[in-house]
Amino acid sequence: MIGNKTVVYTSGTFDMLHINHLKMIEYARSLGDILIVGVNTDELVASYKSTPIIPFEERIALMKAIKGPDIVIPQKSLDHTDKVKKLNFDIFVVGDDWVGKYDYLKDLGVDVVYFPYGDGISSSSLKKKIYDNYKKLQLKADNHLPANTEIKNNDKHIS
Repeated sequence: MIGNKTVVYTSGTFDMLHINHLKMIEYARSLGDILIVGVNTDELVASYKSTPIIPFEERIALMKAIKGPDIVIPQKSLDHTDKVKKLNFDIFVVGDDWVGKYDYLKDLGVDVVYFPYGDGISSSSLKKKIYDNYKKLQLKADNHLPANTEIKNNDKHIS
């Protein structure tokens, strides 16, 4: 708490910004007076999953441009102990794909909320969809003749 204001901190990669990111930020915004959003650096993300498609500089610029966050900062570590001390946040909001990971913050007096993404869109699902569609287009380009085309080659029929 700063003064009489409740400080909320949320963080993430925010790669391929999508509606579930916005829902989580909107929810976090509703819990307090000051919302701080940490954006994971490319180096941090590469330490636990594939490198983001959108570079860090663009992801942090997008977070700064949207309605909701009061402050947007780089996040270089998944350990938030120092951030609690430096930023004095009261509530931490993170996606429910991290359930249990941040329970240690409760011992520091922070309320931890695992926001339920539910089924639907995620950066990982978007990447898979793009990849699958690319593979389909690639197959179509590699086999550019219509499916019902027959080619005769030395009296052999090729379909």
